[in-house]
Amino acid sequence: MTTAWREARKILCVRLDNMGDVLMTSPAMQALKDSGPNRHLTLLTSSGAAPVASHLPMVDAVLTWDAPWVKGTRGPLGRGSGATVQSMAQRLQDEGFDAAVIFTVYSQSPLPAALLCTMAGIPLRLAHCRENPYQMLSDWVPETEPQQQIRHEVQRQLDLVATVGATAADERMRFRVQPHDRRAVQRRIDALRATAQGPCVVMHAGATAESRQWPADRFAQAARQLATEQGALVLLTGGQSEQPLVESVRDAAAHPAVVSVAGELTLGQMGALLDAADLLISNNSGPVHLAAALGTPVVDLYALTNPQHTPWMVPHRTLFADVPCRYCYKSVCPQQHHRCLRDVEVAQVCEAAVALLAGAQPAPDALPALTLADGSTMAAPLPRPYADAVPPATPQGMAADGGPGPAALLRQLTAPVAEPVAGPSATPALHAPRLASRSTQPLRVASTVLAS
Repeated sequence: MTTAWREARKILCVRLDNMGDVLMTSPAMQALKDSGPNRHLTLLTSSGAAPVASHLPMVDAVLTWDAPWVKGTRGPLGRGSGATVQSMAQRLQDEGFDAAVIFTVYSQSPLPAALLCTMAGIPLRLAHCRENPYQMLSDWVPETEPQQQIRHEVQRQLDLVATVGATAADERMRFRVQPHDRRAVQRRIDALRATAQGPCVVMHAGATAESRQWPADRFAQAARQLATEQGALVLLTGGQSEQPLVESVRDAAAHPAVVSVAGELTLGQMGALLDAADLLISNNSGPVHLAAALGTPVVDLYALTNPQHTPWMVPHRTLFADVPCRYCYKSVCPQQHHRCLRDVEVAQVCEAAVALLAGAQPAPDALPALTLADGSTMAAPLPRPYADAVPPATPQGMAADGGPGPAALLRQLTAPVAEPVAGPSATPALHAPRLASRSTQPLRVASTVLAS
């Protein structure tokens, strides 16, 4: 680490897109926080992602701004956008930041944000960039994706901050659940326990992009099957705009243990619900990354729009159908068939759910390889297995964050569990099966669970 970065105290973290992207940046921001004494981190992010900031322990302050160059933002157009940029540059200058780190996916240019930080007089400016940024970045990391490599989004950002000497002792994502949210959610779950005594399964049927939505009627079939065969309490989540979708899933499931809580939860309560749940079944969207940050196993209905956003360091199964048009990076299926998700059957989802609830044994992800412009192929990025980043143990044998130490974790990973049902992919278990301590009914692993 250079002297300038070592002495930087006020650091601006620029992540202008969505909540899931901010969550996947949290390990890199924690590395920045831990790499120098008395560090103060400010997160500059979109209005859609800003609510997550209060749940990130490394973030000291948040600035909310919908940048005019980011897709889906609601800022002014034309001359109005220029005034907005000037106003934000002045605000950043007034804050007196020592350094700025600009976090982007590889298809985004950091240069607009780099210009903003240059206008604000921030002396240290770090980012990946494909073209030579000259004076707009003090620390330029040449962009190597996708020509030379493809990395998981979390790894990409960890690699970025490592170039200025910020390394992470713990690479897991972060999300802090507040006690009042935990109490509110637990009261709600307890009130519903009369309808189901088995595992608590959260289902999230929505997604911001049409290309990442598994059909609603299949969510309904899977919910009914898990409620009927496993005695599961299935809670359907979604935002207020997704209430009609969620209600259609609930009505089609037609089971008293399938309950909608769409539009009823704050972000903090959603985190508390996922922390209390035994499993999440979801399209690949923000709740997947939230569950991963909390260590809750995930069945991820993973549209093959891109390979970088699989669940990170959490027990999971990624379900998809391989298609020639994989990794299109489109919000709407350009082929109009949605086969990468539509060809995933209800039986596969239920099979994966039962396996994870039973504490499925580790297996690697198996995303299809990428085909590059020259016709060659490259392996899809793999999420980091949990056991690769266990925090250092304390003298009491517990991890530094209060979780199990390495020895206890090893016992959990190797303890006998119910025979897993085969599935396409999984990662090592974070804990012993969560079902054991959270429900009052034993898990039923039977062939009938796969009946469609």
